[in-house]
Amino acid sequence: MATLVGRKFPDVSVKAIDEMGDAFELNVLQQAVENKKKVLLFWYPKDFTFVCPTELHAFQAAASELEQRNTLLIGASCDTAEVHFAWLNTAKDNGGIEGIKYPLIADSKRSLAYELGILDYDMYDEEDSSGDNVTYRATYLLDETGMVFHESVNHFPVGRNVNEYIRLIDAFTHVQKHGEVCPANWEEGKDAMNASRTGVASYLSKH
Repeated sequence: MATLVGRKFPDVSVKAIDEMGDAFELNVLQQAVENKKKVLLFWYPKDFTFVCPTELHAFQAAASELEQRNTLLIGASCDTAEVHFAWLNTAKDNGGIEGIKYPLIADSKRSLAYELGILDYDMYDEEDSSGDNVTYRATYLLDETGMVFHESVNHFPVGRNVNEYIRLIDAFTHVQKHGEVCPANWEEGKDAMNASRTGVASYLSKH
């Protein structure tokens, strides 16, 4: 599937659970538009595995930073709601995700994952031999209109750097507010620049 960057996120509703294990229908696009918030949606391969819980806890640790940036945090995999709930009730020091507060999509029918084109069809087997297709470590950042302004996909063994997504949100927010563009390695508080020949010349002369 072609990139979603610059396009609206798919208008697809899927099952999800909250921290209490209660199931509900969740539409990522509607979450952005109706709440007038940015969204950070991250997909991980499978519950009860290895790299995955480190990522879920890392995103939870950044939840307050994301909230300050008017950004909703949503996790997702193709596990069932029941398996999500079991993992939520497994202690962190036993490989579980107890303490995760953000919603988890349970795309067990793989409808949204298929729409996004992030399924691994080689039937990745991290812990068992169930043969179920799982997703790569895909991440999407949506603006308040539901437009995707960032997407990335990692292979299974490589965990994500959560701080990079915070940097990207800060950069896109700066563009929204000031109309400037953000150069390489830009961070909050650093110089941005005008999108023009004189703008880039001025920036490069200082850096």
